Amino acid sequence: MALWAKVQQLTGDSMRHMQSVYGPHFPIEVRHFFAQWIETRPWNEVDEDNPEHEKFAIQLREQLVELMEEKAQELSNDDMFLTKLKLQETVVQFRQIYGNHPMNLVRVIKSCLATETKFVHQAESQVEEDCKQASTNRQIIERFELLKKCTQETETELRQLQHRQEQFIIQYQESLKINGQLQQLTSQPNGQTRIENEQRLQRQKQALELQLSQQAQQLLQMRLLLSEKHNETCQKLAEVQSHFLDEQLISWKRQQQLAGNGAPFDASLDTLQQWCENLAELIWQNRQQIKKVELLRAQLPINIPQGQQDLLPLLNTTITGLLSSLVTSTFIIEKQPPQVLKKDSRFTATVRLLVGGKLNVHMNPPTVKATIISEEQARILLKNDKSIKNEVSGDILNNMGTMEYHQANGQLSITFRNMALKRIRRAEKKGNETVTEEKFSILFQSHFSVGGGELVFQVWTLSLPAVVTVHGNQECNALATILWDNAFAEPGRLPFQVPEKVPWPALAQTLVTKFASNCGLGMSPENLNYLAFKLFGPADDYSLHSVTWTQFNREPLHGRNFTFWEWFYSILKLTKDWLHGPWKERLIHGFVSKQQAQEWLTKSPSGTFLLRFSDSELGGITIAWVAEDPNKPGGGRPVWNLAPFTDKHFRIRGLGDTIKDLHNLVYLYPSIPKVQCFGKFWTQTQETAPQPGSGYIKPDLNTVIPCLLKTPAAHLFDEPLSPYDSYPQQASTPGSTVTDDMTVTNIMDNDDLMMADFGTDYNPDDIEQINVNELLQVYNRSMNYP
Repeated sequence: MALWAKVQQLTGDSMRHMQSVYGPHFPIEVRHFFAQWIETRPWNEVDEDNPEHEKFAIQLREQLVELMEEKAQELSNDDMFLTKLKLQETVVQFRQIYGNHPMNLVRVIKSCLATETKFVHQAESQVEEDCKQASTNRQIIERFELLKKCTQETETELRQLQHRQEQFIIQYQESLKINGQLQQLTSQPNGQTRIENEQRLQRQKQALELQLSQQAQQLLQMRLLLSEKHNETCQKLAEVQSHFLDEQLISWKRQQQLAGNGAPFDASLDTLQQWCENLAELIWQNRQQIKKVELLRAQLPINIPQGQQDLLPLLNTTITGLLSSLVTSTFIIEKQPPQVLKKDSRFTATVRLLVGGKLNVHMNPPTVKATIISEEQARILLKNDKSIKNEVSGDILNNMGTMEYHQANGQLSITFRNMALKRIRRAEKKGNETVTEEKFSILFQSHFSVGGGELVFQVWTLSLPAVVTVHGNQECNALATILWDNAFAEPGRLPFQVPEKVPWPALAQTLVTKFASNCGLGMSPENLNYLAFKLFGPADDYSLHSVTWTQFNREPLHGRNFTFWEWFYSILKLTKDWLHGPWKERLIHGFVSKQQAQEWLTKSPSGTFLLRFSDSELGGITIAWVAEDPNKPGGGRPVWNLAPFTDKHFRIRGLGDTIKDLHNLVYLYPSIPKVQCFGKFWTQTQETAPQPGSGYIKPDLNTVIPCLLKTPAAHLFDEPLSPYDSYPQQASTPGSTVTDDMTVTNIMDNDDLMMADFGTDYNPDDIEQINVNELLQVYNRSMNYP
């Protein structure tokens, strides 16, 4: 099946992501009409950075334009009129955008095809996973049917055994009666009648004893056979339970932990609860059968022949152990407490017992208590030291409650809605460990009985590890600890050990997942290569590299005073808070070096710009663009970089409006008119007349580049090649407050001045050696000032 045919079968988020790939620079209509031609061209053989391939790129561009022109002429039907206009408009746009830059068209199409392939592969993988899960579900249902059949068979055989045993007892009573009659005959006088009666009773006794002997042997065989069948059933129950507890439930808990890093997670426990309840019912039925066999044995003891194993005592222990394991393992945390736990802040958690309804635990609802324990206390607890359950590492308010049974869905659970950590007792530091690397856990514990008090269960469960903070500035490093733990915790680990070193591809996937969940879209392979470069320096292949925890969040990056994670997290937070829309629309290149940006832009027309995250300032994004230097006419086209915009700026004016204000910016790299890609993010305003009697005119905010405005050639940057005069050039941002009576220009701070790209990124330390007074004297002399 052709790639485009597979793309059209995508649904949901995958289709929405696919639609966002296309736009005015490459309309989806072009992809649709010329799918076969596009997919059969050798795009991957074209190297965009090789000038020798430009001739072939021109041929491909011209062929595509000719196809669009021919298709537009063929569309004569009125229903296709709008499509015809779209194609004609696209022909004009392609000639404008890619006329002098055919390699950009190759780059765009290759990117679109790569994205399509990625989403199609993900969809196919999901279908395979769904089929696999459906097959697993069918197997589970079949195993349940087999277990039910086995349980019904043993129930039938148990009734037969009980019936045979009752018959045996009745006949045994007859034998005793005959023995009594014979005993009475001994007191009668000898005679023919006595002799005949004795002979008759002796014959009856012998026949009855033979019959009883045969029945006793049958009873023994039935008991042994029933024990063997119960043993087989217990083995099957243990296999199914192991699948649920060691695979399904462990997998659910692992997915829940990965969800802490933003991974997709189906939190529903309904199917798992249904399976566990079915299993609990079967275990309970078999346990009752085994207890009934024990009772029958106690009523009529029959010795087991020498050399044969008596399975019944082992069966009782096994079936009770299965029930105990099922009950204690299904006492789980459905909604985890926050893993970054701030002292004195309210938090919630939900605990659930999956088999509570089936075992009638809700008839006497148990109480659940929550306490906080240290990593060392958690280790001792797992070693089965029950005394540790009374030890705590802090005080939690509102930490007790009674489980509630919800009749509609059969759930037995409790939600703690108002817990708050009031006090924390920290352990002694280990080496250079900081407080944001110290892990705690919330321990939930309860006890209850089933079977009318016959069995009493002590249950407990631990939350995912949490880091306790007391101040907001600890959040970043605390999240680093949690991210690492969630991603690299190994099954069955000793709390809460994690590897000191992990493969870079594994960490890269974790960062992609985290970024995608917070910002709506992950990172490209090129982005990840740049992140690897930040960690390891230049290399041809990073796939075999490993990252240590120290590299990740202890040692600062080379030449900086912050760690890799602090830099990455500041960008994630900035994107989540202010750049979510443009990032999701793929309008921000983001993780790209200044050198790479310069190489791209120098090959583009003047006014082309891109957005990348700052290397030197935490939580900053800079705009780089190519244009002639107004102070050096004919002196070349340097790449300019605006000082990074941070949260401080975006609280006043959004990214879309900032780009609209800067008339120097014309095309988003590679060659998309900025109005077409950023227009949706511009604030639309309407001119309003002054309110009668107020005497005030509402001002507008506007972002400008002061150093260019002050130059004699600044007019050269006033909308160069800009065809967008019909769009308003100023717009106020909601929430801005200005008290002057005139239009206000939002000038950037002195430390945010623009600079040309001469190989170094913006850093406040770069301007320490500038002698401002000397520069002012030179300026005054040039203006003939005294």
